[in-house]
Amino acid sequence: MGFMDKLKNRFQMSKGHTKQNVGRAAGDPYLEAEGKSERVSGATKQVGEQVKDAGKNVRGAFKK
Repeated sequence: MGFMDKLKNRFQMSKGHTKQNVGRAAGDPYLEAEGKSERVSGATKQVGEQVKDAGKNVRGAFKK
């Protein structure tokens, strides 16, 4: 399930980046802020997935 979570997070980041650029081009600060919020949210979730992976790696190293 980790791969799908990572893929969803990347999609959310790219969708937010697109909204942010469209909002900037259209002069709509609300759309730009919404895009930035989505992008940051996706990046935060992505970091969480990386932390979980690192925890699994550490746990596996001490299991031997």
